[in-house]
Amino acid sequence: MMPLTFMNIGETKTITKVGGKNETRQFLEKLGFVVGGEVTVVSEINGNMIVNVKDSRVAIGKDMAAKIMV
Repeated sequence: MMPLTFMNIGETKTITKVGGKNETRQFLEKLGFVVGGEVTVVSEINGNMIVNVKDSRVAIGKDMAAKIMV
């Protein structure tokens, strides 16, 4: 298990845990980051990431990405 921030561009993994405070977890789940879901890294600039999750492209900051374990 590792944070989403450690994934390489083009890599696809399954989400195993979503951490953070309750409101942070709810926010990430509304974006589609749910346990068992697949996430693919599209691009990464200075730790900020663009990922494909649930057939959507989402931009996420490195602080939020660090709370998502794959």
